[in-house]
Amino acid sequence: MQFFLTRIKSFKYAFQGIFLLLKSQPNAWFHALASVVVISLGVYLKITRAEWCWLVLTMIFVWMAEAFNSAIEFLSDAITQENHPLIGKAKDLAAGAVLITAIGAVVMGILIFGRYLM
Repeated sequence: MQFFLTRIKSFKYAFQGIFLLLKSQPNAWFHALASVVVISLGVYLKITRAEWCWLVLTMIFVWMAEAFNSAIEFLSDAITQENHPLIGKAKDLAAGAVLITAIGAVVMGILIFGRYLM
């Protein structure tokens, strides 16, 4: 029984993290809007199951990158509020990872939706 209660608690913390991401990160709202647009377009264009798999994976990667970036930001700010060159580099790298996944998502969208929209 304790095992199940522990698992339920872990889901609670995970959902708190998702809500914190949406509440505290303006870019998360942009990702949410992009996700809604992509899902709506996929439904409207009746894309294939394989294309859905690629889109879902791509959206997951973008959301994960944004969450990890936010986690690094929070941890860095907890360590110090002062400008520290290594913390700055860590934050820049995390932000760069989000940008890389977002660019990849745009490319994936073009590859999948391009043939339907041409």
